[in-house]
Amino acid sequence: MSDKHYRLGIDIGGTFTDLFVVDETTGETLSFKTPSVPSDPAQAVRNGVRILEEEHGIPAAQIGYFVHGTTLGLNTLLQRNGDRAGLLVTKGFRDVLEIGRLRLPDPTNYYVERIKPLIARHDVREIDERLGVDGRVITPLDLDAAEAAARDLLEAGATTLAIVFLHSYRNPAHEAALAAHLRKVFPSTYVCASHEVWPQQREYERGLVTAINAHIGDRMKHYYARLHDDMAEAGLTARLMTTKSNGGIMAAASAAEAPVETLLSGPASGAMGALMVGRSGGYDKLIGFDMGGTSVDVAIIDGDVLYSTESRIGDFPLIMPAVDISSIGAGGGSIAWLDASGILKVGPHSAGAMPGPAAYGHGGEKPTVTDAYVRIGLYAPDRVLGGGLRLDRAKAEAALQTIGGPMGLSTAEVAQGILDVTTANMFAQFMPLMARKGLDPRDFKLLAYGGAGAQHAFLLAREVGVDAVLVPASPGTLCAQGSLGADLRQDFIRTLPAHADAAALTNAWDALVAEGHAWLETQPERITAVEQQRSADMRYHGQSFDLTVPLPEGAAVSIDTLLTAFHAAYERIYGFSDPDALVEITNARVTVLGLIPRVDAVPRIAEATPGDRPQPRLKAPLIEDGVEVDAAFYDRATLKAGHVIDGPAVIEAPDTTIYLPGDFTAEVDAFGNLVGRLRGVTGAAEYSIAEASA
Repeated sequence: MSDKHYRLGIDIGGTFTDLFVVDETTGETLSFKTPSVPSDPAQAVRNGVRILEEEHGIPAAQIGYFVHGTTLGLNTLLQRNGDRAGLLVTKGFRDVLEIGRLRLPDPTNYYVERIKPLIARHDVREIDERLGVDGRVITPLDLDAAEAAARDLLEAGATTLAIVFLHSYRNPAHEAALAAHLRKVFPSTYVCASHEVWPQQREYERGLVTAINAHIGDRMKHYYARLHDDMAEAGLTARLMTTKSNGGIMAAASAAEAPVETLLSGPASGAMGALMVGRSGGYDKLIGFDMGGTSVDVAIIDGDVLYSTESRIGDFPLIMPAVDISSIGAGGGSIAWLDASGILKVGPHSAGAMPGPAAYGHGGEKPTVTDAYVRIGLYAPDRVLGGGLRLDRAKAEAALQTIGGPMGLSTAEVAQGILDVTTANMFAQFMPLMARKGLDPRDFKLLAYGGAGAQHAFLLAREVGVDAVLVPASPGTLCAQGSLGADLRQDFIRTLPAHADAAALTNAWDALVAEGHAWLETQPERITAVEQQRSADMRYHGQSFDLTVPLPEGAAVSIDTLLTAFHAAYERIYGFSDPDALVEITNARVTVLGLIPRVDAVPRIAEATPGDRPQPRLKAPLIEDGVEVDAAFYDRATLKAGHVIDGPAVIEAPDTTIYLPGDFTAEVDAFGNLVGRLRGVTGAAEYSIAEASA
């Protein structure tokens, strides 16, 4: 066994830490969960590595490839419990974070609360320096005065420093000089500058992303250092890699310098896992449906994952490229309640991991979506979940009765109502989301993953009319699996001067490609090839927002090529275009990828003999659409390729529970994916299981 080498992917979530292991020699896979430790995320990784050795005979020394993602940075930002950052700005721009974009989250609500800036105004100092829009120096930087301002911030209680100077995206000289000086004078203080984090025009967004980096930076830097020491002590010799918001990976040492790039690493890894599943099984149009405890993360796979430069994390916009993730609906822990008019509502508040749903038996008393699942019968009485958890139906019913009593309804009726409202919430947000992207749900399969995704996906599919529902072989650990399918990836941007021509665009692209190759040389992993993806931000003259338009693959660099692509993209998204209007190019972009050697992490499963039907392990009553029906309960481990299951049915797995309503039928494909469709309905893009097995 000592000659074997393994690849280990880890996703650290708020409740569980998922591990996915691939044997590079045989292609065999192993996945499991271990409880997360929010107060010490690295502890869960140590626990997982220990379980690998003690229970599965895989010592850390045999792991040749290690990549992980963590929600530490994201949770730190959402909870605003990171470092108190001080901000150094150009004189006259002290209120850049206070003013923002002057947009209300809900323009029709007169009582909307003002979003509190991440860095308070009293922690901002103005520096007497100034660059022109063309990058020329108007007012030189006084390093001594700037150092005094930084010292004043630190003495007032700031623990990290962010530097955001006007027009530094055009000329970073002042920011670079001050950052180097402060790191020398205050060597123990975390310092970051906007040109290092994301050098794009838009003072507020650039300032905000730098402030976020300063808010989470020191904590993340210490986390990565701690993880490195812990893994070395455990015997791990593989280099530590981490996942990124853009669906790529980078060295943990690089992530420690720019942790803002990892904020959405978990959802992005899930999207990459969905892409892996799709490509292996021949599904090129997927809607990732990742349902957790609080919300559903939706990611679109249309040949490749879709990306966005307009993500939003909590109260804050994020302009850095990221996998296009949208949150909709409610999660398994979302709390049901009655409003002042006695109308049943679900969410947005969640019971979280502790105390969690009432059925967990950890002290929760409020009814949740999970309690509704328990009441309708999705969990057999003898079912034991991960960690030895047994769901308590009596406590779930007691929580549901707090709503049923005032409404004069039984707990079964309340449970059905909660699921109906949850589905309606999802539908109301899902359909406009697809419309905004110019996509038709009927062209896609809904890929369900996450702990609760497979419990609700078929209910939503019935309403939105997707082609089919796809449940991968290991939905609960898909994010960890996806991290093993990611490549080294870094994004670069350069803001162009007004009225930039083809020469200026080409020069910017060439410079960014050179930066990309230099970045790849700092990454420790072996790569098999390098790819560059060129794009440009474009808009009609007078507009405030851009469309990012990729240069068509294989096309020559020309303005005409980009204009044609821009008008086509505008037409697809907004329903019209104006080929005669003046178009501006605001930014040049380059994405550089270092392709990592692949190991097949989606193995085929055994095939069923012709005519063989799977046998349920038991039959039990289930409430479906308010009516009690008999349902078959299957152990997913016993299913083979070609097996067909008719609803109503429940398929049990160690990492999830799959609910197949009575109007669906499902078949297992060659890779262990469960593909379900409405009975008697042929998909828009029909896919043959036999074809996948060929």
